[in-house]
Amino acid sequence: MTNPLTHINAQGEANMVDVTEKAVTQRTATAEGFIYLSQAALDAITNQTNAKGDVLATARIAGIQAAKQTSQLIPLCHPLALSKVAINFDIDADNQRIHITSMCKLAGKTGVEMEALTACSVAALTLFDMCKAVDPLMRIDGIRVLTKQGGKSGDWSTS
Repeated sequence: MTNPLTHINAQGEANMVDVTEKAVTQRTATAEGFIYLSQAALDAITNQTNAKGDVLATARIAGIQAAKQTSQLIPLCHPLALSKVAINFDIDADNQRIHITSMCKLAGKTGVEMEALTACSVAALTLFDMCKAVDPLMRIDGIRVLTKQGGKSGDWSTS
């Protein structure tokens, strides 16, 4: 019987998948997450009055940097030469939250879902870190992959 778990070898040990023979294809993944925060914290971000500086710009840079470091953070992830990382924020004042989206892209032999998730997660964590003095009760929620394009398994989307 073939082992259906790709990161476990025949002896049951953790194993980095060999992608040597896989074709290089264009691959893209998007992810999303939310941070729920108080009106005071949201106002500080919107009005750029947070004592730590430009919260969204800092979180964007942190997310991009995180995507580039994914293989250093998550065991068995391949190091990837990302060609594009984008982080976007949509302030949803009615629901006191910020919707975070990330997109990672490359031409390579393995997908970029983990990089998109890492980018989104670290952008959210950076928002939390920069606003915790104003609102220590913030909540990060709903981090997930939205779309995946390219590779052997093809394209898919949560919508």
